[in-house]
Amino acid sequence: MTKSSAVLFILFFSLLFKLEEPNPFLIVVVLLIAGGLFMFTVKSTQFNLEGFIMVLLASFIGGIRWTLTQLIMQKAELGLQNPIDTMYHLQPLMFLGLFPLFVFNEGLNVGTTEKLFRVSELHPLLYSLLTLFLGGLLAFGLGFSEFLLVSRTSSLTLSIAGIFKEVCTLLLAVEFMGDKMSTVNWLGFVVCLSGILLHVGLKTYYSKGNGSTVRSLPGRENADMELPLLISRDDCSEAEDEG
Repeated sequence: MTKSSAVLFILFFSLLFKLEEPNPFLIVVVLLIAGGLFMFTVKSTQFNLEGFIMVLLASFIGGIRWTLTQLIMQKAELGLQNPIDTMYHLQPLMFLGLFPLFVFNEGLNVGTTEKLFRVSELHPLLYSLLTLFLGGLLAFGLGFSEFLLVSRTSSLTLSIAGIFKEVCTLLLAVEFMGDKMSTVNWLGFVVCLSGILLHVGLKTYYSKGNGSTVRSLPGRENADMELPLLISRDDCSEAEDEG
């Protein structure tokens, strides 16, 4: 339930850094999703103060992280629009931040297991290495898709996509793990889904209206080279003046 506050922090920082235009519809979308997710998961766990503070702090930091990521990736002069370039610069720092925590919490147990460094047979070692490789490949794909989505849309859209994933996870838990849903939970699911659908509809409407502009690359007359750029009219005027 506390994790649902992440979308509120992302909206706050997006408005603070002027990545999103103040829009009453946008605030309604965020409130619908956050409130719906809260209702969808209410009474699903016992309250723990330490966990509550940690998750709330994680949501707050996550809001800063993704809004700054959008700010960096959408600055043309930095040249980090490509997700691979962004991952090349950010992933080593993320590794350095997580590796000490891994060593402290899990490193000794993982290192001394018979499936890795104390292996007595080749088959368990190969299986462990293959599992780690596949997990790393999936993590790379996830990171790439997240950065690609942020570079093309916004951190708020990424957060809403993540909430849709959480809703799907909870529905699968009800279907296959025997979790129980009350009337309030189902009402929250409807409210959350309404907010997501409203956001998709608004994005579609603005992208067809004034939200996007299609320009040709300078010196290229071929229509195949036209790129859709999510830029404002002011940015177009500035670019023409600089040209």
